[in-house]
Amino acid sequence: GLLVGTLDVVLDSSARVAPYRILYQAPDSLVYWTIACGCSRKEITEHWEWLEQNLLQTLSIFENENDINTFVRGKIQGIIAEYNKINGIKEDDDTEKFKEAIVKFHKLFGMPEEEKLVNYYSCSYWKGKVPRQGWVYLSINHLCFYSFLMGREAKLVIRWVDITQLEKNATLLFPDMIKVSTRSSEHFFSVFLNISETFKLMEQLANIAMRQLLDNEGFEQDRSLPKLKKKSPKKVSALKRDLDARAKSERYRALFRLPKDEKLDGHTDCTLWTPFNKMHILGQMFVSTNYICFTSKEENLCSLIIPLREVTIVEKADSSSVLPSPLSISTKNRMTFLFANLKDRDFLVQRISDFLQQTTSKIYLDKNISGSYISSDDESEGERQFNLNDNGIPTATQALMTMYRRRSPEEFNPKLAKEFLKEQAWKIHFAEYGQGVCMYRTEKTRDLVLKGIPESMRGELWLLFSGAINEMATHPGYYEDLVEKSMGKYNLATEEIERDLHRSLPEHPAFQNEMGIAALRRVLTAYAFRNPNIGYCQAMNIVTSVLLLYAKEEEAFWLLVALCERMLPDYYNTRVVGALVDQGVFEELARDYIPQLYDCMQDLGVISTISLSWFLTLFLSVMPFESAVVVVDCFFCEGIKVIFQLALAVLEANVDKLLNCKDDGEAMTVLGRYLDSVTNKDSTLPPIPHLHSLLSDDVEPYPEVDIFRLIRSSYEKFGSIRADLIEQMRFKQRLKVIQTLEDTTKRNVVRTIVTETSFTIDELEELYALFKAEHLTSCYWGGNSNATERHDPSLPYLEQYRIDFEQFKGMFALLFPWACGTHSDILAARLFRLLDENGDLLINFREF
Repeated sequence: GLLVGTLDVVLDSSARVAPYRILYQAPDSLVYWTIACGCSRKEITEHWEWLEQNLLQTLSIFENENDINTFVRGKIQGIIAEYNKINGIKEDDDTEKFKEAIVKFHKLFGMPEEEKLVNYYSCSYWKGKVPRQGWVYLSINHLCFYSFLMGREAKLVIRWVDITQLEKNATLLFPDMIKVSTRSSEHFFSVFLNISETFKLMEQLANIAMRQLLDNEGFEQDRSLPKLKKKSPKKVSALKRDLDARAKSERYRALFRLPKDEKLDGHTDCTLWTPFNKMHILGQMFVSTNYICFTSKEENLCSLIIPLREVTIVEKADSSSVLPSPLSISTKNRMTFLFANLKDRDFLVQRISDFLQQTTSKIYLDKNISGSYISSDDESEGERQFNLNDNGIPTATQALMTMYRRRSPEEFNPKLAKEFLKEQAWKIHFAEYGQGVCMYRTEKTRDLVLKGIPESMRGELWLLFSGAINEMATHPGYYEDLVEKSMGKYNLATEEIERDLHRSLPEHPAFQNEMGIAALRRVLTAYAFRNPNIGYCQAMNIVTSVLLLYAKEEEAFWLLVALCERMLPDYYNTRVVGALVDQGVFEELARDYIPQLYDCMQDLGVISTISLSWFLTLFLSVMPFESAVVVVDCFFCEGIKVIFQLALAVLEANVDKLLNCKDDGEAMTVLGRYLDSVTNKDSTLPPIPHLHSLLSDDVEPYPEVDIFRLIRSSYEKFGSIRADLIEQMRFKQRLKVIQTLEDTTKRNVVRTIVTETSFTIDELEELYALFKAEHLTSCYWGGNSNATERHDPSLPYLEQYRIDFEQFKGMFALLFPWACGTHSDILAARLFRLLDENGDLLINFREF
């Protein structure tokens, strides 16, 4: 028994799952067929009796062996199918091997049916200096380990929401080791066959758990995945594929800035003919529900986004030795893209044709949305680009151009001339690389952005680079509806918005009149109604007011959506978690890139205090307006890495001064004065006064810093920071930040309640942790009530989490000294009614 148990765990055999089996073997065959199995002797005997009555008599009428084989196997399969049909058991996506693992997982750890296993791996768990060989099971809510060696059993169950750190370490002794830390302990696992897959999955599940703590959404399984193929790997669950697909889609959306419900179908190697340098570039094509995207193997060489709504014709061209299986795609703005070396060309063509058939009936194709960015011949360039904003806010550009036109030639202004040259450079770029969504995006596009986008083109290019243009095109009328719904409604968010409206860009003329303020109010309120999880957060007003200067009101709204939901994830929720996470990442980067400064800044406790506003407002609140707008240009083009680079460049430029600072106040003054002196010599805007509150008049002015030089130096010194590296670092910090916030919450709750009860502080903390764990688990396992009903983030923390009677009954049995005997359920029900003062059939922590 001991030996079999040990072998079973080490070799993952199925002896444990079905200890009793009935096998069927034809006389001259070496193959056995399992036709019944049971967990107990009684169960298997019942099967045997059934076989004797219903099958054995019938066999005597057959002439030859083959007929008997066919009959027996057909009969057994029929019975199983019939049983499944009667009992409503669906054909499962999971493979046989995996189903065994699920049974084992539920049995070993006493998990309920609802707890879904994602995958399991063979590994060793180090208890002290002794490795225990066994299996680690990763489910949606838990990381579990089980080992059985010669009669000694080891079990470990950790909830993902309790994990504070996950690390993949390599030491001399153990080349592959994963360290899992919780608040109270550390656990080490090693000897994985595929350590990176295991670690990635752990990261992903821990991330889902953090999301649960953040916005209280349980894990939703994706039902639209294709069925598993027969040749799928042995150990794979539908859930594991679901998570893999989810991660791939996330990376794909981030890479091409696509709307957040876009799902990746697949990708394939191919080549793209690029007319601007007359070459076939090697790269990958990605196909998803509404887009075809391409990115070159060589970084930054060329990328391309083709929304299927823009496609007019798709055709297969004839193959040749130069161009094997080519495919050409034409779009509405008369661009044609030629792909070649495609493996699944027929599938692709079919895919796009299906999409085109479905959408021709949709209205937005007739409206020809793409046309909004391609000037028609009868409209002069001037009229097109300098339209009044929807709500009559003249853009800064328009005011300038009017001034420019009024001037006489003698008053030649070199700044305006430079602005004109920038516009020309962009127009040449459009002529060569295309204009609008389907433009070829290359290194050259980035270089033009780094030189500063011309005032007149800012709105158009921001929409393009941020991907906001796609959401706007596919949601016609959405913004107007939101404005209508939200007008005249009052809640916490609208109160905060009213309070901040006049502090947004008070120095800018556009926001010194009611018109500009009204537009800002509409955009912010509409967004608060679109996304109540975020609602409104300080700093959104500053960013939105700048968006409104360069874009129409609806465009500004979609730019804000792109910022809050995709480009700066979790930045603007109530606890600014995203920004705090990036502070942690920034500190790590500062340690790696400017080590001499790091220790001194740690002593002053400065890095994160200072840079929070840099990140939250994209430098708009700390730099003169005309310089900060250039930062926003680069941010929309390159994403968050620009802000990290720039922040590091600012620290590095002030290293010597910062090393001499005695306290954090002094350090903040140094950086404040530096940022205040960042100028944009090219700016054609009338100077907008921007004075740092830290500045006093008697200090001699700081030497000017050119914004373009600062950006260029940030690229030269810190340009190697990659987006995927930032994502990895964010994950590590997110665990830390969210767990710290959770601890603070727990302390606040306990402090508020400690005087009302006779529990000690430690006991209360333990109770709160248990109460919250119970709430979270039930969000996933489901109780009688809806998870969202049980959690209301607007309430004080004491009352946010609530449990229903089923959960209360479970906790009653665990915690209450009189929960024993036959009356415990009745007692629990009475106690529940007693505690539930408001009669909503839910109990919060204070009542508990």
